[in-house]
Amino acid sequence: MGSREMKIVPGTILATLTLLIGGCATSPPDNADDICEIFGEKRGWYKDARRSEKHWKVPIPTLMAFTYQESSFKHDAKPPRQKLLWVIPWTRPTSAKGYVQATDEAWTDYKKDTGRWRANRKDFEDAMDFVGWYNYTSHKRLGIPLNDPTGLYLAYHEGRTGYARGSYRGKSSLMRIARRVHARSDRYAVQLKKCEDELNDPWWWPF
Repeated sequence: MGSREMKIVPGTILATLTLLIGGCATSPPDNADDICEIFGEKRGWYKDARRSEKHWKVPIPTLMAFTYQESSFKHDAKPPRQKLLWVIPWTRPTSAKGYVQATDEAWTDYKKDTGRWRANRKDFEDAMDFVGWYNYTSHKRLGIPLNDPTGLYLAYHEGRTGYARGSYRGKSSLMRIARRVHARSDRYAVQLKKCEDELNDPWWWPF
């Protein structure tokens, strides 16, 4: 067989690598129940979560438990559409979207308050910073301890004004969800103690 010169289209390799990397970066982790496995698979996520924790003082396990509850770590998550006449897909109930299901209004407030005008709800780093900011602000305005994922989640779900009015009272399903978030945060905290030294090891972290 005669030799044949292979032509490489400029930008093809870069475009392919970008597509592959982007796909890995936005797909949910294989095991969302183990925070060590999450960060082992998504190495950049630990760095993003740790940066938010240092800035806003909200523990990494709480940040991650909120994200799991809101989107199961799906970057493009949105609330399901409502149904017209029970069968026809209609509008969505809120403008929430992204990893942490931030609404348009809350996201605008976040960008104004932090100056992060280019923040994107589909970007994990920005999502971590948003959750840290929101919970820290709830802590300052409402007095909810930063180590109380239940209270923080109720304020996150109901909004700070709703939480202050006690709008969550009597919502048994919401209370169960908030307690599940708290339980997951506690579970993540136990798991993280087993791998955080390794995650912080500069030899393990190549970037």
